[in-house]
Amino acid sequence: MTKAVSFGQRLKGEAGFYTIAKQLQDNVWLAFKETVVVKSIRHFRLQNERDFLLRFQNSAPYFRRFLDEIEDPPGQPALILRHLDNDLLQESNHRTLTRAEVKYVAKRVLSALGVLHRDDIKPSIVLINYGQNKTRFSDIQMADFGSMAHQNFRYAQDRDPTGTPIFPSPEAQLQMRWGTATDIWSFGAMARQGFHIFKPNLPVDSDECDLKILMKHHQCFGSFPASYDEIADQDRLAVLVWIMQNTPLETPRPFHLITSREISQQDMEFVFKIRKLDHRDRPTADSLFGDGWLLAE
Repeated sequence: MTKAVSFGQRLKGEAGFYTIAKQLQDNVWLAFKETVVVKSIRHFRLQNERDFLLRFQNSAPYFRRFLDEIEDPPGQPALILRHLDNDLLQESNHRTLTRAEVKYVAKRVLSALGVLHRDDIKPSIVLINYGQNKTRFSDIQMADFGSMAHQNFRYAQDRDPTGTPIFPSPEAQLQMRWGTATDIWSFGAMARQGFHIFKPNLPVDSDECDLKILMKHHQCFGSFPASYDEIADQDRLAVLVWIMQNTPLETPRPFHLITSREISQQDMEFVFKIRKLDHRDRPTADSLFGDGWLLAE
């Protein structure tokens, strides 16, 4: 069995040598030649990410760069990736994004999604580099493409679960077929200044977690439309009926009742445009990129 990457280990790539300095998370390390990230695991997702970045990273500046591939020691695959300062979720937990910062991030993510959706790819995390003076961010890049899949691949066709539980769309939460419209729903998390609107007070592995999140969808955006009859089977329709009959609507306050002092009318309209409960009603990334909300100061 090939030994895993470890602290102090020196790795040889095509472009030079890298010394492991710190473990960041499972299968991900910080290393130095210049400051880079090493991702190493014997899993198809690593090859998936490599192939994705080689194909798309020159199509837009908003994808994390694949810099090198480890040749020595042989056997254990490892990618060298660009290091960025933080991810958007942790940064927003530290200090809430302003409206201008939300738009700054949203424009760049939509630009990346537009490239991906022309080939129907499923992306994941947003990373940031810090700016200087009054500019909070200098770089926005999307990363962690190991789980991306074409919407016609079996992962989408077979309704495999996708994404961090609190962010996926209703159709993904119900384990229905998903596609690019699922990304648009998840993008909607960045179109407002609080990312945890659907977070339940339950562990993510709880049997009731999915139901609680769907209840929050209903609380915030109203009843699931009758058009679900056309896209959901009887078992899933029964779940939605149960949710609508058993959801306490008094808290949190339904999104349409939020006052203009809490969120502007323009912001609310943009969020409603994205957060359509029926995925067929959501706009595409390309159409959102030209939306007046993003163009307005």
